[in-house]
Amino acid sequence: MAFGGGLDDNEEVMSEINMTPLVDVMLVLLIIFIITVPVLTHSVKVDLPQADNTPNEIKPETVSIAVTDDRKIHWNEDVVNFEELEQRLAAAAQQTKQPEIHLRGDKTVPYENVVQVMAAIQRAGIDKLGFVTEPAQ
Repeated sequence: MAFGGGLDDNEEVMSEINMTPLVDVMLVLLIIFIITVPVLTHSVKVDLPQADNTPNEIKPETVSIAVTDDRKIHWNEDVVNFEELEQRLAAAAQQTKQPEIHLRGDKTVPYENVVQVMAAIQRAGIDKLGFVTEPAQ
């Protein structure tokens, strides 16, 4: 059995791989990549302005409303009656940046008193209401 010369005396098929077309294709691809890579990495030089990218955190005003065990309502540190509470809530709801309301209720206060304050906050149109509690020990 002879290799490389085509058909031999026994007329057997040639069993070696012709590498010439494969090498030709690889060389063409290599030339294409050599030409296109500089084009892809080419960029225009631009002097960009510098900017400060730190976010501006505007903390909203917070109002602490507390209902104490003697059923008194506190607006931050001031003791207010229910009518004055509704007036202050209405004024707070009219602000362009509404304050966050933090509601604290003493654990001995009847649930009804805290719910009345919650209803007044809702009627005034305050969007943000949070309940403040103490962690269990």
